[in-house]
Amino acid sequence: MPQTSDGSSLSGAAIRPCRVDDDLDALYDICLRTGAAGEDAGDLVDDPLLFGHLFAAPYAVLEPDHAFVLDDGTGRVVGYVLGARDVVRFERRAEVEWWPALRERYPRGSGDGLDSLLIALLHDRPRPEDAVAARFPSELHIDLLPEAQGRGWGRRMIDHLLGSLRAAGSRGVHLGTSPANTRAIAFYTRLGFERLPDDGHSVRFARVTSGV
Repeated sequence: MPQTSDGSSLSGAAIRPCRVDDDLDALYDICLRTGAAGEDAGDLVDDPLLFGHLFAAPYAVLEPDHAFVLDDGTGRVVGYVLGARDVVRFERRAEVEWWPALRERYPRGSGDGLDSLLIALLHDRPRPEDAVAARFPSELHIDLLPEAQGRGWGRRMIDHLLGSLRAAGSRGVHLGTSPANTRAIAFYTRLGFERLPDDGHSVRFARVTSGV
């Protein structure tokens, strides 16, 4: 059986609810290590926390009912799938509870290179398109470390989150990925996600939450 980088086989791995107090550091680490179109972005930024501030932590903190991790069986987190039940309401709440402190910490126009682009996203939040939010009101983020990829966990984790969102009344979910992340694009296509018109920045996909 193939082994992970730390010698384990993931034979005891399981999807479980995210425990923010215990797992948040792991979410930040995984988000950074997959931030460059699925590859490690650690050498691309000066501040290693920026990726997690944007793409992982707010979902786990503000919507814990739809935050799940892949535990390798020893308590070590090797992947996560995170959702926002209603992305419009999520962003409204984040405008009060999440972004203000980060905007104070990272002033507009600060940072260099990729850091500056990520900081700009803290200040200028992309507004969900009305048509997309109406059909697919939920948002999804998933990342797995390389050692957990290619084992079927990605599909199982997405199905797990879709079930959680469906039980909460969601009609559908959308997500975006980098045009350079060809593996992710192929992955979502295989899972039956509908490709939405590109927004000029990311490749967007959507899927109804029923029938999974």
